[in-house]
Amino acid sequence: MKHRILVLGAGYAGAYAAGNLARRLSPADTEITVVNAEPDFVERLRLHQLAAGREFESRKLAEVFAGTGVRLHLARVIAVDPERRVVTVTPADGGADATGDELGHELGYDTLLYALGSRGDDRGVPGVAGHAFDVSARPSALRLRERLDGLREGGTVVVVGDGLTGIETATEIAESRPGLSVTLVARGELGDRLSAGARSHLRRACDRLGITVVEHAAVEAVEATRVLCADGAALPSDATVWTAGFAVAPLAAAAGLDVTADGRILVDRTMRSLSHPNVYAAGDSVHALGENGLPLPMSCASAGFTAMQAVKAIMGTLTGSRTGRVKLAYPGNHISLGRRDGILQLVDRAARAKPTYTGGRKAARIKAAILAMSLWTTSHPTFGLPARRRRLDPAPDRSAGHAVPYAPDAPAGTAVA
Repeated sequence: MKHRILVLGAGYAGAYAAGNLARRLSPADTEITVVNAEPDFVERLRLHQLAAGREFESRKLAEVFAGTGVRLHLARVIAVDPERRVVTVTPADGGADATGDELGHELGYDTLLYALGSRGDDRGVPGVAGHAFDVSARPSALRLRERLDGLREGGTVVVVGDGLTGIETATEIAESRPGLSVTLVARGELGDRLSAGARSHLRRACDRLGITVVEHAAVEAVEATRVLCADGAALPSDATVWTAGFAVAPLAAAAGLDVTADGRILVDRTMRSLSHPNVYAAGDSVHALGENGLPLPMSCASAGFTAMQAVKAIMGTLTGSRTGRVKLAYPGNHISLGRRDGILQLVDRAARAKPTYTGGRKAARIKAAILAMSLWTTSHPTFGLPARRRRLDPAPDRSAGHAVPYAPDAPAGTAVA
């Protein structure tokens, strides 16, 4: 019987990992299935641009995996049972699946790669779920786009959250739709994680685009036509965009996997689950420590590094070879400020902004190149890989591997400076 590898999610982490495993492992020994709710590869890094009105040609996942031997299963994951080694899925469109069962059916696996990513986090704020929009997924970005299309000249848009997503969303909407009034709500000082020079650049960009910045504001509730702040301020809003954080689905926690308080899967240095050695995790779903001992942030860059490490670990386990290590680093932030402006902010080992930054058109071109490279590499997951495919070890220890610490003599999952 072939060894069944099941990959949950075909985002930046899942699509890359599935294609790499397919090229590296012999199809005589393995079968690889990817479960994803969308038929297309979704460029999450550009969803704020999609919401603002820009058009993109999506890559079909069937085309991405063409010729690799990867099986694509379009469905939504609703449960994971690591004890029985099965995943329950339901049709992505909400209808009946091929078995006629509207509640879904089970897919078995021998090795699971969990890469379901993250979604918007309403943080329990009243009214967010019912009245706010987000750009964490393509359907929600398209709903925001439809709402913006329906606003008249002078309509108001309030973007809550001044993280990277909030900044990029506010500046993109303001530039693409100059007839709308855009407000960006920051919990602290705008761009407080950037260097002094980059903060000044960001403020100039907001001024140039006519964005009103509200700082040191805690949002208490979102209503249909306004955003209520803790200091009593009420911000009029025809469209509220919530970008105040991301969270993972509770599936891993419900499955009994060891997870953090926020639901991310606890893994060893190789991205292998601490509680279930048949399970690996990558992308936003994993709690992985970088080379500096700090948790990697949810990002495309982190997705790439953790996916590469998971591939090496799965390869090593199944073929009985040495597991290679991928450097888990986070060099900095690339922020687009509309189409012709941006900020490239590098960080030090402690994840603090370095004093210098790159801004303007040069930074915008760098960010555009990163977007193009991310799309191309994910859409061509086997490019440049050796054609030789490894056979599985006749009798590898595939289920009881020991956790690999983050540093010598350090307990798995602990931070090491």
